[in-house]
Amino acid sequence: MMKNGDALTADRALSGVDCVTALLRGAGQVMFQNSAWTGLFFLCGIFWDAWNAGGTDMFFGAVAGLLSGTVTACLLGAPRAEVTEGLHGYNGILVGCALPVFLEDGPMCWALIVLGGAFSTVIMMAVSRVFSSWKVSAMTGPFVFATWFILLASYSFSGFDAVALPHPALPALPHDSVAFFGPEALFISSLCGVSQVFLVNDPVTGALFLAGLALSSPFAALFAWCGSLVAMVTALLLGADGAAVGAGLYQFSAVLTAIGLGTTFYRPGWRVMLYALLATVFTVVAQGALNVALAPLGIPTLTFPFVIAAWLFLLPHVGLDPRGNASPSA
Repeated sequence: MMKNGDALTADRALSGVDCVTALLRGAGQVMFQNSAWTGLFFLCGIFWDAWNAGGTDMFFGAVAGLLSGTVTACLLGAPRAEVTEGLHGYNGILVGCALPVFLEDGPMCWALIVLGGAFSTVIMMAVSRVFSSWKVSAMTGPFVFATWFILLASYSFSGFDAVALPHPALPALPHDSVAFFGPEALFISSLCGVSQVFLVNDPVTGALFLAGLALSSPFAALFAWCGSLVAMVTALLLGADGAAVGAGLYQFSAVLTAIGLGTTFYRPGWRVMLYALLATVFTVVAQGALNVALAPLGIPTLTFPFVIAAWLFLLPHVGLDPRGNASPSA
């Protein structure tokens, strides 16, 4: 993502067009794109899945979280450039996508979406300040932490219920199983791996996401799809559950890793491609490890495998021609 805003602070009111643009860029920044058109395609993809499933909770949750995170940043006086580029919206939109999936629908769920979006902005500011000395961004860590705290709190409070969390269980060795995929199933799974970045299991949505990425950066679209393919093959070779791979559950974090390391933090090149490939494979291993580590808590990994992989592979500051003017978000 390239910063193109001025350095003014958010104390000057944004125009209506600026507000809409900032919100759409916030959606696009989930996959590192400072593009309102990309964000529009992402929202269309979310709406398509929600409408196709017979409800629009996730779409309106995404909008509510996006608004909450962005407005909170404005109220807290975040730099104007960060607001207009959507850097305080992408975590909020992910919170808004996640909570309707896991929580029972009702007024409390919507209140928590708004609060979660606000929490994510505060966490974003905190993590960014701590990590700034290491030249590493917060990624989607604020979304993960805000959502984890809310989901874990559902076990303590009777005012809201988590209806779709995994059942808490101690780690156990997997059952032997062989998954057979035909070319069509593999192609669909690769698209679902992209759509699952927003907790959506829909190949049409995945295709819309790739189209939105291509509008901003053809390289980002290519790395996103290749990242999903690499993660899918890696998971199958390692013996992951076939149904989970088919639904894209081992690919979505790897998609973000591939885009981030392959096109955002470094300029594309053969050494960068190899480094991004290594990080993508590591993300799949991290996904499996975190699935086991979080099983006793009964909460999903969300995009934390990507966050861990990105932090670990960026902290060495290897000499791969980093983008000096890049503004990594997710």
